[in-house]
Amino acid sequence: MRVIVAKNYDEMSNLAAKEMADYINNKPNAVLGLATGGTPIGMYKDLIRMNELGEVDFSKVTTVNLDEYVGLSGEHDQSYRYFMNNNLFNHINIDKSKTFVPNGLANDIEKECREYDERISKLGGIDIQLLGIGNNGHIGFNEPADSLSLGTHLTDLKEGTIKANARFFDSIDEVPKKAITMGLGGIMKAKKILLIASGESKADIINKLVNGKITTQVPASMLQMHRDVVVIIDKDAAKDLK
Repeated sequence: MRVIVAKNYDEMSNLAAKEMADYINNKPNAVLGLATGGTPIGMYKDLIRMNELGEVDFSKVTTVNLDEYVGLSGEHDQSYRYFMNNNLFNHINIDKSKTFVPNGLANDIEKECREYDERISKLGGIDIQLLGIGNNGHIGFNEPADSLSLGTHLTDLKEGTIKANARFFDSIDEVPKKAITMGLGGIMKAKKILLIASGESKADIINKLVNGKITTQVPASMLQMHRDVVVIIDKDAAKDLK
């Protein structure tokens, strides 16, 4: 695990964008695993700028997203499909038919999960997976538990995760309580993992990620077993690191 400490959020975002762009430039048809939330927005803005300047080309890229809320259509402004379109896909030269997000309105959730994993397998797997990290150590929506799922699955969101996401909705009652998420097995199969985090609120969990014991109660700790992980954080998120 390689840890890079940036001086602030903007530098963290820029370093992460360069890491992603370098991968694409070395493999133009790369399969990118993408994430949503507040943390990657700066990185996506930098990638848009780099694309406009001709520094990175998305025309042959395929993307698969980590997760999606159950019950929200892709047109809902809090769905992760909408997020990706609004914050990245609408602004770069990517073929949207090659961008995949779980279907939160699927009639058969188990089938949707199974077919999502099959699609990733047919693509040859994920080349580089972008991750954020929750204050409780969740990655994707793999929440702390006694056991963790390998494949894409339906999950109940923890109260803390619902509260954290309530800032994006008009009220906490509107936050979906379930989501479809890629499992830890799928995430760990990625050839390279890029995890980003910023702010003092992430300092404790970043220390557990880097220095703590591997436990299902901190799902992100599983990344210690991956062969190629780059963690890019700002100095506030790094303040508890030994």
